Amino acid sequence: MRILIFFLAAIFASSSTDPAAQSHFSARSDLVVLNVAVTNDKGGFVGGLPADAFHVTEEGRPQKVSFFAEQDAPATIGLLIDASGSMLENRDRVVAGITEFAKASHPDDEFLPLVFNEHLSTVLRSPDRFTSDPAELREELTQALEARGRTAFHDALVEAIDGVGHGRHERKVLVVVSDGGDNASRLTFTEAFEKVLASNVVIYSIAIVDPLALDRNPKALRRLADGTGGLAFEPANVSVVGRVFQTIAHDIRSRYTLAYEPPDAGPGGRLRHVRVMVDLPGHSGLKVRTRTAYLPDSPSADQRNEVAR
Repeated sequence: MRILIFFLAAIFASSSTDPAAQSHFSARSDLVVLNVAVTNDKGGFVGGLPADAFHVTEEGRPQKVSFFAEQDAPATIGLLIDASGSMLENRDRVVAGITEFAKASHPDDEFLPLVFNEHLSTVLRSPDRFTSDPAELREELTQALEARGRTAFHDALVEAIDGVGHGRHERKVLVVVSDGGDNASRLTFTEAFEKVLASNVVIYSIAIVDPLALDRNPKALRRLADGTGGLAFEPANVSVVGRVFQTIAHDIRSRYTLAYEPPDAGPGGRLRHVRVMVDLPGHSGLKVRTRTAYLPDSPSADQRNEVAR
């Protein structure tokens, strides 16, 4: 959850409505950062909200927002695709959807395509494993998606979170295409979910479910999305996957960024629960999505006072 302040100051300073927040933000290196989506009753993004409409609580206690911005900033986006079971018959539609998704994304986004069965495999042959080229994504994914083997989804999820963490953008996203089933992981779902919450990655899931698969678990995918402030989809027909990817691309680009200085949480290792609410006269029925918890890393006093260089 923690993020270097000089990066956010450079990216978002032009969007901040509070000069004091900018100066405060540039001098701290230990804030909790939340990517927040606000939608109306039809699911459309609600933009232009002022900072004082947002209210943040941690463990039920109000927190002072130190930084606020609404901006379409670039992201590091992982693509975690199940290559087991029946994926082969859906490969062409999934690859086409991802290609259009990349075209609809921010021009400076970088993509980390990954496929998994018993093991996680990187798709790109370039040393850095990232690309911003939709054509390269399409070509490499078409060759890499060969459905076979068992499914180690929980292990792959944790590895993918780590891979996204090595991207150059501070806004982190993971899009998961799977049925949520697992029959080969070392990690339990609970263990994997805790590692997800300890990161600052927003998860979007697309459940492509084989009704004959005994270990399918789309509820696990929904829990990942709900816990991180993303969206979960379970299309009745794979033919609409392309539209789902377009919806995800739009949602990623329609976010507020809030940050606050966390209270002293004591020893690390315990999840801290977070809630963001929006209260603005004349706006009712707004839905707020962001992560529901984070894991403090309990930095030392010296780290707390470190000025970003």
